[in-house]
Amino acid sequence: MKTKVQKWGNSLGVRIPRAFAVQSQIRAGSAVDISVEKDGIRVKPIRVKPVRRRYSLADLLRKVDSRNRHREVATGAPVGREIW
Repeated sequence: MKTKVQKWGNSLGVRIPRAFAVQSQIRAGSAVDISVEKDGIRVKPIRVKPVRRRYSLADLLRKVDSRNRHREVATGAPVGREIW
């Protein structure tokens, strides 16, 4: 696909066609890595892995107090093979 390089302030910019953006999962504000290679310029999306917080039972139980502790909840009589 051909496109034009445009001047944006003191820089140059290239618009990424929607089909390319969708296929490469790039959105407005996405981080990209731009590098010069021997045959041209490469624009590659930077994939940031979400930080997954690990919880331990001890940490969670330390936060339980009289303000956030719930009473028992009646769920009714057994309807299957539950053991009560």
